[in-house]
Amino acid sequence: MTTHVFIVDSTTFKLHLEYLFAGTGAKDNKIDFNNGPRTALHATTENMLIGMIADGSRIRRGDQIIFYLQQEFSKKIFEGKFFGIFKAQNDWSFLDNNDRQQFLKNELKKSLTFRTLIEPYKIYAEGVTEWEALDEIKNMTSPNQMLWSLIYRKLKGNRGNTMITIYEAERLTQLIRNKNNRTELNCENKVLSFDPVAQKIICLAERPRTYTGRQETINLLPRLIAKYQNGNSFESHLQAYITKNLGKRINASLDKSILNGAQIEWLGNEVSCGVGMQKIDVMLSVIQNEQRILIPIELKAVEADERNVIQIQRYVNWIEQYYVPNRQSDIQPVLVAKKITDKQSGAYQRLIDSFNRFNQNNRNRCAHLKFVEFNLDNDDLLFEIILY
Repeated sequence: MTTHVFIVDSTTFKLHLEYLFAGTGAKDNKIDFNNGPRTALHATTENMLIGMIADGSRIRRGDQIIFYLQQEFSKKIFEGKFFGIFKAQNDWSFLDNNDRQQFLKNELKKSLTFRTLIEPYKIYAEGVTEWEALDEIKNMTSPNQMLWSLIYRKLKGNRGNTMITIYEAERLTQLIRNKNNRTELNCENKVLSFDPVAQKIICLAERPRTYTGRQETINLLPRLIAKYQNGNSFESHLQAYITKNLGKRINASLDKSILNGAQIEWLGNEVSCGVGMQKIDVMLSVIQNEQRILIPIELKAVEADERNVIQIQRYVNWIEQYYVPNRQSDIQPVLVAKKITDKQSGAYQRLIDSFNRFNQNNRNRCAHLKFVEFNLDNDDLLFEIILY
């Protein structure tokens, strides 16, 4: 189960609670590439929107949702706060496009294009301040116990939907419980809302409201295929494809090559692993034969080359220092890249040599690097483990 943190302001938070949904959006952009091969959007804008889709695609039914209320000095909200806890009703996010029919657009005062229905789980009236969650270090014995996923998000100032690790979620939810003396808010058969003056979640003496907006299924495969066939970059599309489909029995070759029968317990994308720009494209924690395994995945929409191993090494180093001390796991690094057509070339042999050096250097730290290639087959992606 993954925990997702959605960034809100006092206006949107109130409506999220009253209509029980979470969402993200990007200014006035309208999606014109859903279920189709073409777009009129600039490539930079398209990739930004695809990144939001990838974030929403990692959501699975039953995942936890926490809201982060941003500072609003005009509303006398002087520091950010975390509120929760909710659960996702369904797998994935849906599309409510940016037009005049977008549900609650006027009330929200912004476009939230990608949305997820939620339900109350364990609701607490008071929020935990950003300082209490990110800066307070009492009861910590090591820096790796800090909520680095949220710290990195704050430093980089992006992503309206950020996942946090299992141990980070456990710490954050316990902070919220303690803040409320472990007393949940009981709003059964009433409307949840937010009081910006008291800065608390409250119950309204009204019957629950119904979410009646459009819920269009998001399908990026036609656009991904078009970019693949035209030789254009599609790494962000590949990430969104994998976060949506992995473990859902939609693409058997994907599930077999990455999971091989293991069960996903946590799924993340664009996982920050340093104060620089380093991010793990996709990372998951799985259970196989009663053993927990952490799988960092480096994605390439082009053929792999030996430079990819440098990035994977950094991922393993970070995981050893910051993740494993909090949640003991084996590590299985994976490289996913476009199928290499010429496996007799010197470049391919140098690639395999780099894999072997990586395995030798990390023989006591992680499993051998798994190399997975993909190609287009019958209007879908076919994934295959390459033995070397």
